[in-house]
Amino acid sequence: MSTSPRKSSKFLRPDAAKVLFQILENGQSARECLPKIQENYSDKDKAWLQEMVYGVLRHLPVLQSWLRILLDKPLKNKYKVAEHLIMLGFYQLAFTRVSTHAAVSETVAATRQLKVEPLKGLVNALLRNFIRQELDKQDIKEPQVRSGLPKWLFKRLQAAYPDQLEALCEEMQQRPPIWLRVNRQVIDKDKYLALLDEQGVACELSSEHSDGLILQKSQDITQLPGYQQGMFAVQDGAAQLAAAYLNAQEGDLVLDCCAAPGGKTCHILERQPNLSKCIALDIDDSRLDRVRENLSRLNLKADLVAADATQTESWWDGVLFDRILLDAPCSATGVIRRHPDIKWLRKNADIDTLVTLQRQILDTMWRILKPGGTLLYATCSILPEENYLQINAFLQNNPDASLIPVCNETENANPGRQILPGEKQMDGFYYARLLKS
Repeated sequence: MSTSPRKSSKFLRPDAAKVLFQILENGQSARECLPKIQENYSDKDKAWLQEMVYGVLRHLPVLQSWLRILLDKPLKNKYKVAEHLIMLGFYQLAFTRVSTHAAVSETVAATRQLKVEPLKGLVNALLRNFIRQELDKQDIKEPQVRSGLPKWLFKRLQAAYPDQLEALCEEMQQRPPIWLRVNRQVIDKDKYLALLDEQGVACELSSEHSDGLILQKSQDITQLPGYQQGMFAVQDGAAQLAAAYLNAQEGDLVLDCCAAPGGKTCHILERQPNLSKCIALDIDDSRLDRVRENLSRLNLKADLVAADATQTESWWDGVLFDRILLDAPCSATGVIRRHPDIKWLRKNADIDTLVTLQRQILDTMWRILKPGGTLLYATCSILPEENYLQINAFLQNNPDASLIPVCNETENANPGRQILPGEKQMDGFYYARLLKS
């Protein structure tokens, strides 16, 4: 249900600039700072704010290059936020249907709410110069700037995917579709499709996803049939493969390690309600709140544990697990199109740190898996260091580990399945399934 606005739309541009400043200058995630701003607005204005903020983040390198052309020297201190306002104006002029007049006049007016009114003339001049010089019509020569990616990530993808680089970068700038996962414990997919059809909601099916469907247009999820009754959950198609690849059986003791926000935990339980127990483990207790909410809405039950996965003495009772899903902490480079702030929050130096952490958790999980048990290693990364190279090293160091292919494609040289962003409309994801002898 639409809420009435509590804040005038004249504050939208200054608030969008503030969010961009918090992300790009202060290193806050969009998940942290955007909802706090959005809560003051109507549903329509909330959507506008997300569209503008995410749009600037998607196209940041080219927006910054235009800013460098037109601005003699960087703005500093309390005026720095004006750079983000100017780039917002560039984005509207180059990539949206906002009228030229509105993009200029309302961006200039926003200097007052941002308390940078002395820069009003500068903001106006830069936007008008942008229009006069038709910068958005000029070819961008640097592939990295065109890609929308930071230099470090562009170089890594260039090395890992030389033949697919251009298409990959293009996919990473797209808006992702919304995938639903039908809760088979409540309703079967055909019956749910009929409910959607009654409401005129168009969707596509995927031959690879027994419970999944793709909405053809963006929707208010809470208004879809069966939301309150737990008939479905929102989960990308790549993430939906986890429960199928884990393939938990009746009576299994299952651990979902690094479980928040709980989509995969719920899907495991939907597919196999007769487990002996399912433990959802996450280091962050506050993130487990999302797991609780998802389990509750879908009418499912799991044991939730807040602990460091590698410190087993603090949470494990000594009973070996039949199946473990390790959705390892990662660079999240596969979900950039869904969370474009990741590009600017993640740093090159983070990758080695993450690879070390992944190895530590993987080694720990292997110790608490019973012989004959299955471990499914997953990341939402597209970097080889976190994925097949990580698994290659693990297989070499653990003679009791063997690979069970998750798909028919060969997994010998590069073990596991690497899904790239946009492949069959999915996010970027990696899976490797290991059997303990």
